[in-house]
Amino acid sequence: MFKNLVPISKEQHGNKRLKPLTDFGFASDFHVATVMVHEFARASAVFPIVFLEDKAQDEFRPVAMLGLEGGENLFVDGAGRWVGGYVPAIIRRYPFALASAGEEGQFTVCIDDASPVVNEEEGESLFKEDGEPSEALENARKFLGELQQMDVLTSNVCKYLAEQNMFTPFNMRVRHNEQARNISGCYVVNEERLYNVSDERFLEMRNRRYLPAIYAHLASLSQIERLLKLKEERQGAAGATPAGADPASTDPAGAGAAGRAAEQAGPTNADPAAS
Repeated sequence: MFKNLVPISKEQHGNKRLKPLTDFGFASDFHVATVMVHEFARASAVFPIVFLEDKAQDEFRPVAMLGLEGGENLFVDGAGRWVGGYVPAIIRRYPFALASAGEEGQFTVCIDDASPVVNEEEGESLFKEDGEPSEALENARKFLGELQQMDVLTSNVCKYLAEQNMFTPFNMRVRHNEQARNISGCYVVNEERLYNVSDERFLEMRNRRYLPAIYAHLASLSQIERLLKLKEERQGAAGATPAGADPASTDPAGAGAAGRAAEQAGPTNADPAAS
C-alpha cells in the first residue's frame, strides 16, 4: 500500500496538500483487507469476512475478501474507482498510517510521500499558515487513533474465539480457465461449536458484545457468491472463460453455513492488505 512512509512534520510537509481519495488504484491488487469488528455490520453486506492465522504473532485476524486469487481486487475497476459501496477503514486511511514511536502504546502519524494524493497544488493543506496542524490533518489523526483502539478490541475478540476453539478451516474449490484448484488457508467460526456452548459461555460472549460481530461474520459468507459473480463479469468483459465453482471435496467439520458457502468460491492464502 505504501511506497515511502515517513513521519509527518511541518518542516517537511508544511507546503503539502491532500487531494480527496477518489482513485483506489493503489488497492487494485489487494485480494484481502484487514477489517475491524466495528466494521463487520457494514462490511458483511458487501464482502465475505474470514480469518487468517498469523503464526508469527500467534493470532487470528479478520479480513474482507476482495478477490478470489492473489493480486485481484474485484471492487476496484480499471479506472481506479471503488465499485463495492463500503470501503474498509484500513484502505480509507490512505495515505496515512501509524508507526510505533518506540515506547509501548506510543505512535507517530506518518504519510506516504509518494502517494499521488499528496501534492503542493490541490486539496486541503496539512498545516495552517502558523504551522499548526490543519483540520484535515487533525481528522486523520483522530481517525487513526480510533482505528488503533478498534484494532485492540478486534485482537481481543479473535483471541477469545481462538481460546474457545471456535475457529475451523474453510476450504474451497474454484474453477478458473477450465481448471479447478483448491483454496485454503482461512478460517471461519464453527457454527456447531457456537450453538453448543454452555449457557454460561454464551452469556459471557453476549455480555462482552461479541455476538453481533460473530453473527455478521457468519452472514457475510453468503457474499462469496457476489465475488464469483463479479469475477465472471470481469472475465466476460475481458473475453476470458468465466469462473465457476465446484462443491468442496469435503465439508469443513461442523462449519454449517460456512461449509455450504464453500461450494461457491473462496479466498487465497496471502497476507492482509494492511495490518
